[in-house]
Amino acid sequence: MKHLLRIFLVSSIIFVVCPSASQAQILRRGRYQDSVQMLKSRLDSLQAAYDELYRITVEGQPIEMTDDDDEFSVDEPFADEVHNTDSLLSIWYVEHDMSGTDFELPNVDDIVLVSDIPDSVFIERLNKMNSFIKIPYNPIIRNYIVQYTQKMPGKIENILGLARYWMPQFEDIFMEYDLPQELKAMAVIESALNSRAVSRAKAKGMWQFIATTARHYNLEMTSYVDERFDPIKSCRAAAQYLRDAYDIFGDWSLAIASYNCGSGNVNKAIRRSGGGKDFWDVYNYLPRETRGYVPAFVAALYVLNYYPEHNIVPAQLSMPAHVDTFMINRNLHFGQISENIGLSMEELRDLNPQYLYDIIPADSHEYILRIPYNYTIAYVDKEKDIYGYKDSVYFNTVKLKQIQNGTVASTGSGSYTTYRVKSGDTLGGIARRYGTTVNNIKSWNNLRSNTIRVGQRLRIYGKGSSPSASASSTSSSSSSASTASASASTSSSTTSAQSKAITTNSGGYVTYTVKKGDTLWAIANQFDGVTLHDILTLNGFTKNTKIYPGMKIKIKPQ
Repeated sequence: MKHLLRIFLVSSIIFVVCPSASQAQILRRGRYQDSVQMLKSRLDSLQAAYDELYRITVEGQPIEMTDDDDEFSVDEPFADEVHNTDSLLSIWYVEHDMSGTDFELPNVDDIVLVSDIPDSVFIERLNKMNSFIKIPYNPIIRNYIVQYTQKMPGKIENILGLARYWMPQFEDIFMEYDLPQELKAMAVIESALNSRAVSRAKAKGMWQFIATTARHYNLEMTSYVDERFDPIKSCRAAAQYLRDAYDIFGDWSLAIASYNCGSGNVNKAIRRSGGGKDFWDVYNYLPRETRGYVPAFVAALYVLNYYPEHNIVPAQLSMPAHVDTFMINRNLHFGQISENIGLSMEELRDLNPQYLYDIIPADSHEYILRIPYNYTIAYVDKEKDIYGYKDSVYFNTVKLKQIQNGTVASTGSGSYTTYRVKSGDTLGGIARRYGTTVNNIKSWNNLRSNTIRVGQRLRIYGKGSSPSASASSTSSSSSSASTASASASTSSSTTSAQSKAITTNSGGYVTYTVKKGDTLWAIANQFDGVTLHDILTLNGFTKNTKIYPGMKIKIKPQ
């Protein structure tokens, strides 16, 4: 059927692009531009007809509509030209004409980079940082510093521009957990400060959590919401993970390494090294990509402190100077906000990337909404009206069903194409180029008419960005898919053998009976929302406390 439709479209195009004798005479008279517009108009009409035929014949039934501006159609074939978020693409990089493949964690282990700056200067600068985390200096770290400061022009400027906005917030979070503020630099090497990053192992967000670890640290993941994309909430989860990792290893470099490859691989490297106490003792026994992780962390921390000495100027990015946060307790669509107070859909998505389909599903429980402070008064004044504005349109039952079934592309994350409108472009022509429909493009970009302007940026989504495509892996970051499965399950349910060792007491506490082979880390991982730090604190343990079979441990599940 699809083949027949394509034959219909191609035949129709041939019909309209081959001018009749009278049309050829017009062309010869110099009215070329008018003829081109006429042909484009006919092509657009054919595109609309094709879209309708596609929905009726291929999808099996017509899609319900409310009016021309609010049509919801099913996902169409995915475009070939996509920005791969594995390459750490940020929306801000798009705005600065940077390709998604331009930034990846560099691998400089096997090369020697040249710099005019002597080692003594690097050493002096690192020492002046007075880092709570031990920062050594060696040829490997030197290579990464040179890479970040001299070999990545344009990319580091954008990272530093984003850092001005995010780093103060991350510092506050790490201070709240009584952790070194220097840990903020991990977000640079995890995602280049890209809140929409998605790795090959399906780790997501600025702090790159995979599903099982995210659930363990209370990050919500539903059809509508993925809090891994929320930089603030995921930073809190990262702080909890790193606190637990430090409780295990007693060394920040090993805790940082475990964030990349998992505690299992770090413990294995420690055993193989004969009991190494820090990262450099176990360096040769770690996975290859993890060997570059801590040196890259040092380089990121260095460039955050010393970029002026390298004549690097942070990019000026249009992040809001101040953001106000509202608690939402009813379903709300970004479109309702945008149409009522004039705040763009793009900015709403940038500040609230955890909402995958522009919907805050607050009928179930309370969620937050972040908006720039200069829109606060308008929002407060119109808040009651906003909730009821076009609610039957924005909460169309057809589209909601598609979201729940995982058959519509997410607008908040995943792979997409950013297309810049050129002179002579039409929505129909762009839709044909990318194998989608005009109404899809209008829906993705909140367009209320077919009018587009030169230079305008349009997002083209595809099926690959649907949340249902996310595969669960078992480590804390993209490169550790083989590790945490050896640690433990994060499900609140337990195996029958485990359940025999658990007695539920009054007050919501659980008494766990230690079995042979248990570790405190593995026990914590058996309960959603329970961290190693929680168990240590509740039972008065330290990281050196020994546990033995038959021992009773008190646990407070979330």
